[in-house]
Amino acid sequence: MSTPSTPQGIGKYRWTICALLFFATTINYLDRQVLSLLAPDLSKEFGWTNSDYANITAAFQFVYAISMLFAGRFIDKIGTKKAFVLAISIWSLGAIMHAFAIAFGSAINTIFTTVGLAVVPVSIAGFMLSRAVLALGEAGNFPAAIKATAEYFPKKERSFATGIFNSGANIGAILAPITVPMIADAWGWQATFIIIGAIGFLWLGAWLIFYDKPEQQKRLSAEELAYINHDQVRDGVIENSQYDGKKFSWFQLLNYRQTWAFAFGKFMTDGVWWFFLFWLPKYLAAQYGMKTTEFVFPLAVLYSMTMVGSIGGGWLPTYFINRGDAPYDGRMKAMLMIAVVPLVVLLAQPFGYISFWVPVILIGIGASAHQAWSANIFTTVSDMFPKKAVASVVGIGGMAGGLGGVLITKLGGWLFDYYGSQDQLQTGYTIMFAICALAYLVAWTVMKTLVPKYKVINDL
Repeated sequence: MSTPSTPQGIGKYRWTICALLFFATTINYLDRQVLSLLAPDLSKEFGWTNSDYANITAAFQFVYAISMLFAGRFIDKIGTKKAFVLAISIWSLGAIMHAFAIAFGSAINTIFTTVGLAVVPVSIAGFMLSRAVLALGEAGNFPAAIKATAEYFPKKERSFATGIFNSGANIGAILAPITVPMIADAWGWQATFIIIGAIGFLWLGAWLIFYDKPEQQKRLSAEELAYINHDQVRDGVIENSQYDGKKFSWFQLLNYRQTWAFAFGKFMTDGVWWFFLFWLPKYLAAQYGMKTTEFVFPLAVLYSMTMVGSIGGGWLPTYFINRGDAPYDGRMKAMLMIAVVPLVVLLAQPFGYISFWVPVILIGIGASAHQAWSANIFTTVSDMFPKKAVASVVGIGGMAGGLGGVLITKLGGWLFDYYGSQDQLQTGYTIMFAICALAYLVAWTVMKTLVPKYKVINDL
């Protein structure tokens, strides 16, 4: 695979690494979506309210947010290879733990009772613990993947490579509604968590075999290594030196507007994707009376649409870069175009009476725009920060995005319970869809204000 301006004959091993990152991201999203697909049935079985479900999903998002901050720093210290091994091992175990949520919940309540604390319903306590462990591991995926992309790709190809591996999220979201109900119907919800969770351990073997740092990678030609590093120098300054012995702290990173721009962009927009991911099955069940097996095809169509956004959005900046724009400037132009697209989600509720396909298609367009946005916002970090700091900055932004996800999830749960009790559930969804539609333009405006021009950071 190559971009239009890639020289011929340099080798393509970097795309093998991209493929590994793609499959890791697919597994990542497959694991995290199992609960949302089983939520309508589990809510009935355990008597969960919308707020109860919001608390369970918020536990994932909160732990994910905090873990992202430390994951980025940890990955920068131990390296990409070891980090991915640890991350996927933890999140696969966390995914499997859901099958034993009742046992874990009983143990938690026993401990709470012993120390005189209030008892949490067993099912809620067990699922919150399982989601927390899942989040702890999954927090390592994107910082490690972005770091690997910065190591293996020149700047002009990074958003395209990020778009490709990020499309694994869409594949995971497509595979989940196809496989989860089928497994659950055949063997029960517990078996679903065990089977899906075990897939991550299969990926580990391929990662251990095929990944090494570019400088140590025997399968990488000298020509391809030179191509990867060819745009690391601008005006005689090495922009992305690897490990020069200089140490830096989180507080140093917070001194840069670039860090705050990335963090704010993630805070405003990550929750939108998580809202779609965690709440769409419940939306279709509540608004249209659909059962788990009935929304398999609509969700598969919706997430298939997002692949177009992820890959196409990752390619879009290359149009501007090839015309002479600096990578960051080309990316920001592309992101402005992308930020306008989610406005179509405003029409989902007003025209939803026609057919459930209207909100499915419109939300699919909005979710596709999110994936295009995601492919680019991640890459703004490697555009401007040295490689040794990339995972740390991504971690800071990931924490901000996770906290934004917690807020939007809790807000959604409260709105749906409030308006549902008044038999006006559609009003709650109208408000949430409006927030999702406008978030990207707000995020782009603030990011552009903080970092109006491309500026590489070379003093870390």
